[in-house]
Amino acid sequence: MIFKDVRDGRPYPDHGFSMRDWAKIPPRQIRLDELVTTKRELRLDTLLDEDSTFYGDLFPHAVYWAGEVFLEDGLHRALRAALQQRTVIHVRVLNLDDLRGTSMGATADPR
Repeated sequence: MIFKDVRDGRPYPDHGFSMRDWAKIPPRQIRLDELVTTKRELRLDTLLDEDSTFYGDLFPHAVYWAGEVFLEDGLHRALRAALQQRTVIHVRVLNLDDLRGTSMGATADPR
């Protein structure tokens, strides 16, 4: 199994983070088998496109919520990593558990 689980949709509340907000979160390594995807389907043309991140963030975005790490953006990049026999990728992780008790801001995963 590549991912911990595959789901359809985001089970966590809307965080309202913009691309600029995400850019403030430093990427860190995370194992693919710890990620829960929020998309059941992918586009093969995007998977095979070498320039798919040309205009976006190089790092996938994940949300830590209720003890799980949900891959919000970057499914194609994560799957490409798995096809290249890699078990970890660099991801920007937003800890929503921490944000619920504080003002909106980027925080690190407690693990």
